[in-house]
Amino acid sequence: MSKPLNIGMIGYGFMGRTHTNGYKRVPDFFPELKYRPVLKAACARNKEKIQEFADQWGYESIETDWKALIARDDIDAVDICTPNNLHKEIAIAAAKAGKMILCEKPLAMNTAEGEEMCQAVEAAKVPNTVWYNYRRIPAVTFAKQIVDSGRLGRIFHYRANFLQDWTINADLPQGGNALWRLDAAAAGSGVTGDLLAHCIDTAIWLNGKVTDVSAMTETFIKERVHQATGQKQKVTIDDACAFICHFENGSLGLFESTRYARGHKALYTFEINGENMSLRWDLHDLHRLEMFEYKEEGAFRAWKSIHVTDNGGDHPYMDKWWVPGLQIGYEHSFVHQVADFLKSLEEGKPCGPTFRDALETQKVCDAVLNSAKDRAWKTV
Repeated sequence: MSKPLNIGMIGYGFMGRTHTNGYKRVPDFFPELKYRPVLKAACARNKEKIQEFADQWGYESIETDWKALIARDDIDAVDICTPNNLHKEIAIAAAKAGKMILCEKPLAMNTAEGEEMCQAVEAAKVPNTVWYNYRRIPAVTFAKQIVDSGRLGRIFHYRANFLQDWTINADLPQGGNALWRLDAAAAGSGVTGDLLAHCIDTAIWLNGKVTDVSAMTETFIKERVHQATGQKQKVTIDDACAFICHFENGSLGLFESTRYARGHKALYTFEINGENMSLRWDLHDLHRLEMFEYKEEGAFRAWKSIHVTDNGGDHPYMDKWWVPGLQIGYEHSFVHQVADFLKSLEEGKPCGPTFRDALETQKVCDAVLNSAKDRAWKTV
């Protein structure tokens, strides 16, 4: 008999939907888990909007004040899907109330805020995780298994990019419900915290800590109308960012992100070059992991594509889904993260990335932005 875990969702946007879908699908595909998510309450300031969300997705009740949601005795876990500037206050309050916390990425506005959040959850000893969902795409998890096996040998290079094109229009305003990511007061940064944070988290997970960085950023459209005021204001988020870095294992890193790459909606790729093997992955073809293995002889030495869909146990997570060859998609990464979180509760173990893990990514983001500002190398 499964034990209910009552979820309190704060926010109803894109991430609110992806997380909720994860909660709803887990019992169907991971029936062995001892905990079962219950959509207990959804929260947002706009009563009409949050009621529509709750009705569509099946939440039992609503709140319009997140403090009221946290105070409820029938809420076990708080899911934070708000703009970044609210993460710290909500997370610290939830920790003090003894609630489990699942927080959207990036962890906070900056490292100092993130450290306060880490101290709060560690003092309260509450389970916590941050939604860096790309770790849970089977091909990416499979890459982690290969790297950890040592088959790549010494690693020389790690490179990644995350390219979009949705903010090129100069008439696009900043701020407000849909466009808070363009407002530094709500987001903290632009592509660095929104897109490169994903790349950095995956890189740290696969290749270890980043030690120092040298970065450049650019804001291509300097002023935009702010939806809250109707007035033109200076844009202070980064539209594009590129940086090089050193990893603790001696390898070199190369990262690029932009929202000004016409023709790209969500091009996220990474490649790792090792002494014996290279791996590369592309979000647009997310069920495939490409591999080059040097030990193969002569004409057979070439890049090969592994279709990460085997349901016999060789490929991570796929035994829960379909027959080999039938792939899964983006939304399943959130199902997997929910499942891993619930499993961690059973085992009494942390579910990575924890707040403390995600703080490492926050430190790199801060170093990147400081490096670009000062045009100098910065230690992480």
